[in-house]
Amino acid sequence: MYCVMVTVRCKPGTGEAFLAAALRNREGTRTEPGNVRFDVLRSENPAAPGEIEQFFLLEIYRSPEAFAEHQKTPHYFAFRDEVADMMAEPRQGMKYIPVHADPFE
Repeated sequence: MYCVMVTVRCKPGTGEAFLAAALRNREGTRTEPGNVRFDVLRSENPAAPGEIEQFFLLEIYRSPEAFAEHQKTPHYFAFRDEVADMMAEPRQGMKYIPVHADPFE
């Protein structure tokens, strides 16, 4: 397994648009044979008007190669381009290899 965890901080007022784009990307990603899981999480504390809103994407793939293939898909390119101007700062992505994790269904 190969895990990609991405933190995104959105400019004020763009949270709903970002969420819609992320969910479309998730839908496309879940059809990929190399994807095991794709969760879209939103900060528990809603952003007040004029504040930055934070999201977290948890993506799990069968291998690093499966993730590389994901990054070549039309839905990934559409998502990347659509949300570029919504981010308050560059997204922070970290990649992990599970050492000890429960199996996924």
